[in-house]
Amino acid sequence: MTFRLQSLVWFVCLLLGGLGMRAPRVQADEERAREFLTQAQMFVAEGDSLKATAAATQAIAEKPDFVAAFYLRGREQFRLARIEESIADFDQQIAFDPNSEPRHWERGIAYYYAGEFEKGAKQFELYQTYHDNDVENSVWRYLCMARELGVKKARETMLPIKNDRRVPMMQVFEMFRGTVQPAEVLQAAEADSPTEEVLAARLFYAHLYLGLFYEANGDEAQAQKYIFLAADKRNSERRVNRYMWDVARIHADLIRQQGKDSVPEK
Repeated sequence: MTFRLQSLVWFVCLLLGGLGMRAPRVQADEERAREFLTQAQMFVAEGDSLKATAAATQAIAEKPDFVAAFYLRGREQFRLARIEESIADFDQQIAFDPNSEPRHWERGIAYYYAGEFEKGAKQFELYQTYHDNDVENSVWRYLCMARELGVKKARETMLPIKNDRRVPMMQVFEMFRGTVQPAEVLQAAEADSPTEEVLAARLFYAHLYLGLFYEANGDEAQAQKYIFLAADKRNSERRVNRYMWDVARIHADLIRQQGKDSVPEK
């Protein structure tokens, strides 16, 4: 065997040996990443966003393209009011998984609180292609448009919603369109003698969107009243979307930071 052939055989053996060692190592990294993600999910269930974020960061260190970890960490960053960091994680998630972008209403809300209203409006327009019967999507796009172009333009260009079955969401939609009064939203929420749990969930959404409606229309006193009702800590233990309760809580905290709080925290 010539020296050149010996060298070639040695190189191939080295390459194959390296690949053989690399595969188990990659598999071990992915297993550790999933273990960290499981820990992060447990911390989310316990309401500990700091620990959840730390565990998700460890998962990403083991697997830098771990889409699920970026998504979870982005949500928990938002809950910690780390808005820019939240957006960065959502952006990275979408970079690794472009198909997830149309579903990403959380990024739209984060854009709103970052003051990126044009980007927020575009995100909600994109979400409409994924789910076209979600009043909340249409309303958040309205809120972005109102900040950017004014209430009149936002109302004229609201994304159409035909049948959001959640009470009182269609009344919320019509309120933003200007065809229903705020009192009618509350009446719809309280109609049909719902159970205490159902009523609490309905009133949470009514209060949140009444607060956002009044804020968009420049009525700070009414906006504060209803945002604080939505952000009541008792709502976090009721049958409401916990993430949306966190939105209300963060909004209430922003009001406090701006020195507009005349309502004590409950």
